Amino acid sequence: MEFMTGGRAEVRITLADVGKRVSVRRRTEAGEGAAAFTDAVGVLTSWDGGVLSITRRSGESVRIDETSLVAAKVVPAAPARRRGPAANARELQEVAARGWPATETERLGEWTLRASGGFTRRANSVLPIGGPGVPLDTAVERITHWYGERGLPALIVVATGHTDTDESLAAELAERGWADERHTTVRTAALAPLADTGADAPPGSAGDASARVVLTRQPDAGWFALYNRAGEPTPEALKVLTGGPSVWFATVPGADGRAAAIGRLVTDGRWAGFSAIEVDPARRRQGLATLVMAALAERALQEGASAAYLQVEADNPGAGALYERLGFTVHHRYHYRRALPGAAH
Repeated sequence: MEFMTGGRAEVRITLADVGKRVSVRRRTEAGEGAAAFTDAVGVLTSWDGGVLSITRRSGESVRIDETSLVAAKVVPAAPARRRGPAANARELQEVAARGWPATETERLGEWTLRASGGFTRRANSVLPIGGPGVPLDTAVERITHWYGERGLPALIVVATGHTDTDESLAAELAERGWADERHTTVRTAALAPLADTGADAPPGSAGDASARVVLTRQPDAGWFALYNRAGEPTPEALKVLTGGPSVWFATVPGADGRAAAIGRLVTDGRWAGFSAIEVDPARRRQGLATLVMAALAERALQEGASAAYLQVEADNPGAGALYERLGFTVHHRYHYRRALPGAAH
C-alpha cells in the first residue's frame, strides 16, 4: 500500500472524509524499540477525540489513534454486485442485530438477551442464535426473570422457514404457551440496481435524489416528528437509532418546513440495512419513498456495500409491494414469541 508524493508518505484524509472508504497505514510497536506497520481498509465511520474508527468489509470496527498514522487516502468503493446477494439467515440476523443495537445485552450460552427500555421489539427480545447452553425450561425461566427485572415482557425472536432447529424452537415455545406475534419477512436485494432507481433523473430535477434528499449522521426534530414509533425520543431510542457501524438518516424537506419523507441506513461491510422509511400521509404516491431509498443506496455504495436488506411486517402489504418493485425478495421470515401469564417456564 503506497501513499507517496515525491517519495514521502502522506496522510491525505480529513474529517470531511467521514463516510468514505479509506486505506490507512499506522505505526505499531514491534518490540525492542522497532516500529512495524499495519494496514486497514474500510469505511471511515468517525473521527472524534483524535481517534479514527474504520469499519472493515467484514463488519469489524478498528480504532486508530491519529498520532499513529503514517499514510492514508480515500480509495474507490469496491465494485458493486448487480446480482442478488447470497447469505444464510444467521449472517443476516447477526448483521441486523449490529445495525439495531440494544442498549443492554447479556449472554445466555449463544443466545443474546437484549433490552432498550422497551423501544421496539427488535431491541427488547432474545436473539436465539445457536444454543442457550442450558435446557430450554431453564433458559425460558432465566429469560422471564431477566426481562421481569426490567419491567419488560419476555420476548424471543424466532426465525422460520430456514432450519429444523428454528422450527423446533417455535414448536417448543408454542407448547409452553408462548404466543406468536408480529410475523415479519426479511428481504434482500442487490444494492446497485436500487441506487439506479434515482439515476435517470437530471441533476437538480424534482426526481433527483441528490438534490432533494438531505443525509445526516443524527436525526433532527423533523425526522422524529415523522417517525411513527417515537415523538420526543428517549435516550434509549436515540442510542438504538444512532447505533451501528455507519448510520445515516435521510430527510426530504417539505415546503411547509416539515419532513415529507424519511429513512435510515446502516452500512456494515457488504450489507446495507434500510429501516424507518416513512412518508407524510399527505405526500404519498409521489415516489418519495423510492427517492429516499435511492439516495441511501447511493451512499451505501460509496461506503463499499453491495447488498441490501430490510424487514417488513406481514400486516403491511403496501410496503411489501413497494419493496418488491424495488427488487427485494423474501430471504426468510421471523416472528416473536411472548410469554403469556401462566405460560410454562
